[in-house]
Amino acid sequence: MHPRHEHTQDHPKHRIRARHTDETVTVYQAYRPEIGGPAARDGRFPEAWKRDRMTWIKPSFLWMMYRCGWGTKEGQETVLAVEIRREGFEWALRHSCLSHYVRGLHPDLASWRRELKRAPARVQWDPERDLRLRALPYRSLQLGLSGEATRRYADEWIVGISDVTAAAREIHALVSAGELETAARLLPEETEYPAGAELLSHLRTG
Repeated sequence: MHPRHEHTQDHPKHRIRARHTDETVTVYQAYRPEIGGPAARDGRFPEAWKRDRMTWIKPSFLWMMYRCGWGTKEGQETVLAVEIRREGFEWALRHSCLSHYVRGLHPDLASWRRELKRAPARVQWDPERDLRLRALPYRSLQLGLSGEATRRYADEWIVGISDVTAAAREIHALVSAGELETAARLLPEETEYPAGAELLSHLRTG
């Protein structure tokens, strides 16, 4: 059975699902072709990619499809699968702050604001999506990188970059044709990422 067809009770709210190996984890981004094309060709982001901006990486392929409209939204026409080192991904989680204030997790609003300003990474938990991009009752991790985290991502963590736009469009065409089982078989295999309390305890929303 494909992981996305499991019963929802098998999906704890704060569990990272990703394609991963012993050494790497795959995250997704979408860019205009002038950025995405050279990145996939060279295995690194081109000079036009701005290191001083926050960049969001997403371990969920279907959440990326929701965000970029299967690669049809303006400025997001090239979908990239970026394989990064697990040590870098986990560094980002350890140095992350939730993107919104949670009573009981943060001492007070002012403390959260100070932490958010100081942290080089931030986390959002947004509803995971199914093949029709409908919201599911469990969450998908979005990881925003800025400052030191962005530089580490670009210069140290990336192992490889692949253009998966064609695959995204093929899956989208199958979904549009109602061929969901065939589409599901083409999805990347995303399984639970072994992130324990050390990595996630400060990032749970309830």
